Amino acid sequence: MEEKDINIENEENLNEAPVEDTEKETAEATENQEAAADEAAKEEEEVDPLAKAQQEIEELKTQLLYKAAEFENYRKRTLKERAELILNGGEKVISAILPVLDDMERAIANGAKTDDPQVLREGVELIYNKFVKTLEGQGVSKIETKDADFDTDLHEAVAMVPGMGDDKKGKVIDCLQEGYKLNDKVIRHAKVAVGQ
Repeated sequence: MEEKDINIENEENLNEAPVEDTEKETAEATENQEAAADEAAKEEEEVDPLAKAQQEIEELKTQLLYKAAEFENYRKRTLKERAELILNGGEKVISAILPVLDDMERAIANGAKTDDPQVLREGVELIYNKFVKTLEGQGVSKIETKDADFDTDLHEAVAMVPGMGDDKKGKVIDCLQEGYKLNDKVIRHAKVAVGQ
């Protein structure tokens, strides 16, 4: 039986040996895989900043292209709106003045039917008053010149009148042509004579 026991022990040793070898081989393979994974991770870390930077650059390029296209569309739209405003900006004023033109046409047509100058004068005064009200509705106003101090922002001196006295010095004596403002902007200076 001793031989049998030895054979059994040898078989057990033989069976045990390959298990230990297999475990060692498995452990070595796992270590090799971990080392390879670590090396791959290191390589990825080395390559990753470059790839990350390139990806970031591509995203920024895309954003820049979108912003540039958006700005170009905005620029084209504002240019178109500006051109329309320039072409049609006077539409409101012209629409307001057209009724005055109609009144003038009627006055001319009726002027041929009458010989009374007083009727024509009244008609012209009515049209003038309507025209002034229309202009005031559009923000146009006369520049006051009566007894006003001479102001270079509002008045243009076309004549100097000497010998008017000290109380008239630097004052507007006479208005030769009315001046007008549109809202608060002077669109035509009043031509005046100023006392010396």
